[in-house]
Amino acid sequence: MHIPSDLETPRLVLDAAKMQRNIDRMQARMNELGVRFRPHAKTSKCADVVRRQLAAGARGITVSTLKEAEQFATAGIDDILYAVGIAPAKLDHALRLARDGVHLTLLVDSVAGAAAVARHGALHGHRHDVMIEIDTDGHRSGVRPDDPQLIAIADALRADERGGALLAGVMTHAGSSYALHTTGALEAMAEQERAGCVGAASRLREAGHACAIVSVGSTPTALSARSLDGVTEVRAGVYVFFDLVMMNVGVCTRDEIALSVLCSVIGHRDDAGLVITDAGWMAMSRDRGTQKQPHDYGYGAICDVDGKPIDALAFDEANQEHGVLRFTGDDGVDIARRFPLGAPLRILPNHACATAAQFDRYTVLGDGELREWPRFGGW
Repeated sequence: MHIPSDLETPRLVLDAAKMQRNIDRMQARMNELGVRFRPHAKTSKCADVVRRQLAAGARGITVSTLKEAEQFATAGIDDILYAVGIAPAKLDHALRLARDGVHLTLLVDSVAGAAAVARHGALHGHRHDVMIEIDTDGHRSGVRPDDPQLIAIADALRADERGGALLAGVMTHAGSSYALHTTGALEAMAEQERAGCVGAASRLREAGHACAIVSVGSTPTALSARSLDGVTEVRAGVYVFFDLVMMNVGVCTRDEIALSVLCSVIGHRDDAGLVITDAGWMAMSRDRGTQKQPHDYGYGAICDVDGKPIDALAFDEANQEHGVLRFTGDDGVDIARRFPLGAPLRILPNHACATAAQFDRYTVLGDGELREWPRFGGW
């Protein structure tokens, strides 16, 4: 649909039709593989988006902050996995959410963390549901599937006879998949993620621990997995919008990127071939996730107001409120005439989560009208 020329910029634009196709694609893939899908809501931080994911067949959500858990619980979504290791100082907050009716599952990856959760639950007469984070790719946090500490963590969860914690299962996130860009490598990483998490669950069961949930996920591995035998649920987040990093990884096309930043031309540097916009790094974020990928898009890929790529503009410099676009086309072009003052442009983000975090709402294109959906930030 046509974007009105009088909109103030910068503005976060969401193409609802593209988003819905992304939702349907992922849900269909999870249905085909026979697993429950629990989308990660940290990407959108928006109840309007999450309701569409749930309507498509998702069951429960994943969050990365307790603020997200609060906001989505207020919107009526009460099956929530808090997929970041719980700090002891946050346990009172988690307890308040649980007592307000949220089925909140927590995450640990150490004996100390497990013991703290178990003590807290016992002290307050509450049973915290807990998952153990498994490191299947050396990417970040978690315990290796073959680490002796895995069993010790599970033991610590049930050490207090008052029953302050219950092991719900294991989860992993193959974040290193973001650095891949071939089908074979992505399929191999998806299998590594699956096998590692399933193996951890098997070790726990052999040691006498119930381990009902085996949760894996990242957008690249979710879309690349050939088999998910032994897995009960998958998590993924950025798929709902996609972005340039995911395009470079190879799991989406440019036409599937549903999010962009609408900006305006505010000046020119004819001598240097520069077009200046009002969308600097405060609008796009500092994320340069494509920098180490096969194609570096700087701070984003430039399109015209209708979303058609403008390959002759490179966004390789940004200040706080100024986007500095370099014209790489034919010499002699009058850039002030080609991109006049006030002309609207749209910029595709490197990392949808980071760019969306700069805004408090989406301007939604769809159904022949513009709408606004609120999003939130904070912790």
